[in-house]
Amino acid sequence: MPNFQRPSNLDALSAQSFDVVVIGAGMTGTGVALDAATRGLRVALLDAGDFAAGTSSKSSKMAHGGLRYLQQKEFRLVYENLRERQRLLQNAPHLIRPLPFLIPLFGKDRVMTKALVKGYASALRLYDLTGGWRIGQRYRKISATQARQHLPTLATENLAAGFIYMDARGDDARVALTLARSANDHGAVVANYVKAVGIEHDDAGRVTSVMAQDVLSGQTLRVATTSVVNASGVWADEIFAMAEHETSQRITPAKGVHVTVPSSRLPVDVAAVLTVPGGRRSIFVVPFEEAPYTFIGTTDTPYDGSLDTPDATPEDVAYLLDTVNAWTSSALTSADVTGVWAGLRPLLAPQGEKKVSERTADLSRRHQVTDSGDGVVHITGGKWTTYRQMAEDTVDELAHYFPRTPKVRTRRLALRGHGTWRPSGELDTYLYRRFGDDALTVLAMIEETPALGRTAIEGLPYLGAEFLFAVEHEMATSLLDLLTRRTRAHLMNAPATLAAAAAIAQLVAPTMGWDEADVAREVASYRQLCEREFAQAGLSL
Repeated sequence: MPNFQRPSNLDALSAQSFDVVVIGAGMTGTGVALDAATRGLRVALLDAGDFAAGTSSKSSKMAHGGLRYLQQKEFRLVYENLRERQRLLQNAPHLIRPLPFLIPLFGKDRVMTKALVKGYASALRLYDLTGGWRIGQRYRKISATQARQHLPTLATENLAAGFIYMDARGDDARVALTLARSANDHGAVVANYVKAVGIEHDDAGRVTSVMAQDVLSGQTLRVATTSVVNASGVWADEIFAMAEHETSQRITPAKGVHVTVPSSRLPVDVAAVLTVPGGRRSIFVVPFEEAPYTFIGTTDTPYDGSLDTPDATPEDVAYLLDTVNAWTSSALTSADVTGVWAGLRPLLAPQGEKKVSERTADLSRRHQVTDSGDGVVHITGGKWTTYRQMAEDTVDELAHYFPRTPKVRTRRLALRGHGTWRPSGELDTYLYRRFGDDALTVLAMIEETPALGRTAIEGLPYLGAEFLFAVEHEMATSLLDLLTRRTRAHLMNAPATLAAAAAIAQLVAPTMGWDEADVAREVASYRQLCEREFAQAGLSL
């Protein structure tokens, strides 16, 4: 099995010649790398940052069809989403699990209009028919009492009933990391923090190599390749310009913000869908699976700031909290917020004379594959639920460069961690849902050093062994990698995580080769992130 170690992979990037270099290691890029590697192509996967450091770690963490897309008559998109959701459930059951969704119904004096009930019932019936039924349960109507059992603080005055339907959840960052490791298992050479800085062509105009820079050391690399896939998400226009030597706007970023509150302030055991008062949008209220926290999201607004540091604003936070407070008795305030994150959706820019409206929610979530004709293929748009189909379409487009490329092999391909081992207890189950079969390695670390079985952050489940495992086996390079993506501690409770940051840095320091100055620098970097995000959102840390 290939080694998932950064130094050896960096050496391989310079020493080997590849069929394809994939730029971008979010859900789309890691999916493309896995698809291409399983078809026998020689693959390199690069990202200027960490795996899933952009959009792919900052989603609503749902593998879902998108009920609201039915309102936009995007029937094919919903069908594709639900089909791919089911494949995720089958190929990675350790990472993706079914999750009930609650739609509470309100009416004056608890009396709903027939049109309201009929409208929701029709939409949910169509959702099931489009593919929702594959999960094994169909939608059903429930009473107001049953709705409150799922979300106890629902306002009682006008709550009349509710609907329950099924979708699925998954930790987006860990899914992307698992895809990268799965690609590596199938022969791909994978490296984070390697930035593409140029694409070279021969005299005939065909791609010959990608020039890259190791962000951590400054070393320049020349990666020989026959083709390139631009899977860089919201940064796709930068790679377009690099490949085609002209600027264009093919991506319209849309900002999505989420906030986290303790579940004691907003208890819920399903994902609840709440309508924004006076608007056409809805938000989700979702329980974190590992810890007693609830997250709320998302916004969907145009964005024209830095692609590297999108931040929530006080208006974003108020939008989410006000929506929850309109339908519950929780009376949330900004003081309740323990975590906040903002991500950018790489939506396809309107074509022709169309203008970008204030409702980025109206822009299509479809994906598009284009070939520059010189060996560079671009994959843009899409959703993380459909990453596998996007990858299949992208590698199909590469096929004319490699005529003997086999057909897709990922439709029933088990992702790394989906094997024969099954958990037998609470700790086993917790670790299995994060690592799959690799949980056995974490358990062995704890057996050898029992102190690693202690939780590292107050109120959160993460064990010392998990941080060491991430350093030794998951290519984590920094404290930020550990706290924001290898675990989701930062998203759940940033203040508690910051309080434990120094101890976690000290724990991994011998393995990382950090001295006291390095530890201090790592902690300071994480503190700076927390202070910036909370300050920009108008929150107290």
